[in-house]
Amino acid sequence: MSEEKKSPVKIIVLVAIFLVAAYFGYKKIHFVLTHETTDNAQIETQITPVLPRVAGYVKSIAVKDYDSVKTGQLVVELDDAELQTQLLEMEADFRQAEVDVINAKAALNNAIVSLRVNKGSIDLSQMRKQKAEDDLKRDQNLFRDQAITKKQLDDTKFNVETAGQQLENSKTDLSAAQSRIAVLQAGVLKATAGLDVKKAKIEQTKLKLTYTKIYAPQAGKIGKKNVSEGQYVQAGTPLFSIVNDTTYWVIANFKENQLKKLYPGKEVDIEIDAFPDQKIKGVIESLSDATGAKFSLLPPDNASGNFVKVTQRVPVKIQIKDIQKYRNMLRAGLSVFVVAETK
Repeated sequence: MSEEKKSPVKIIVLVAIFLVAAYFGYKKIHFVLTHETTDNAQIETQITPVLPRVAGYVKSIAVKDYDSVKTGQLVVELDDAELQTQLLEMEADFRQAEVDVINAKAALNNAIVSLRVNKGSIDLSQMRKQKAEDDLKRDQNLFRDQAITKKQLDDTKFNVETAGQQLENSKTDLSAAQSRIAVLQAGVLKATAGLDVKKAKIEQTKLKLTYTKIYAPQAGKIGKKNVSEGQYVQAGTPLFSIVNDTTYWVIANFKENQLKKLYPGKEVDIEIDAFPDQKIKGVIESLSDATGAKFSLLPPDNASGNFVKVTQRVPVKIQIKDIQKYRNMLRAGLSVFVVAETK
């Protein structure tokens, strides 16, 4: 009798278990059919490396690991003694170049004055030649009338030849003076250009001096420092990075066969692995135009002989709604679980 009384209870328990299993199984199947999910997702933010623009020894560091910084805040200062010495040397060289320009211009002015003298000499030589030629014509007439001797006529001819040669010499001196002016003008241009080059180098060195003070390019929190005081750093060497702690988003890598009903503006649910009890809402901002594999260092080439089809994933950018509410729990790189309803 006792076994007969227990049998309905067993049946009821079994039926209840079956119904519960069926209910949860139905919910699971219904969820799978009406939602797209991925755990291949993480929180992202803007991470900006702090890099020196000049090489030098680290003079001081104004921040510690994981400190908060503001935009434009001084974080590292390099020793500028060597650059200051170079600047003094360049400024002295610049002053010498200024003197060179003054000398070049003075030499040009002297050549211009000499050119005027040469032109006056030509005019004088032409007048002397004309006088000598007039004297020759007169003496030739006098010689025909036997009023002068043959020697006097020869002296007059010699004076004509001498005056002609002096005129040619003056013309040659004028050509040389004109050529010298061209050379001196080029010298002035060269000295002026050299002065401009030295001035540009001075400005460049002054600019480098400003680079010895390194400021935070953005507000946020720095990561672990990779530099210490007294260390020599090269230009472009990462000192540390600044994490923007005000702007976060989620990058979810959905499979290519999950994208059919995903579009910008669609709401999704976000669950942070570190805070599973917090239900966060998000909105799809955009979908990448390329799969994640295309951004890899060695993207796969499906034209190769050994082809194995692999389901690709497409990055989807998701904005976090009410971000200020959850900002204290958000960290770049945290894993999240994303659920998108598709019905």
